[in-house]
Amino acid sequence: MARPPNELPSRELRISTTPQVIELLKQLVNQGLSGKNPSEAADRLLSEKLRELLTVGTLKPPSR
Repeated sequence: MARPPNELPSRELRISTTPQVIELLKQLVNQGLSGKNPSEAADRLLSEKLRELLTVGTLKPPSR
C-alpha cells in the first residue's frame, strides 16, 4: 500500500554516520519495520524521537 503524501513540505537534510549505524538501519528495512531504505528508516526514527520529546515537553513545537 502506498503511503499518503506529506502534509507539510519536506526539505533535505544530509548527515554522516558510521557504517555500523547504516547496517542497523538496513536491518530495520529488511525486517519491514521502517521504510524502503536506510534514509527512510533514519527519517522515521528521528521523527518518532522528536514526537516523543514534544510529548514529554523537552521540546516545544516550532512556530509556523
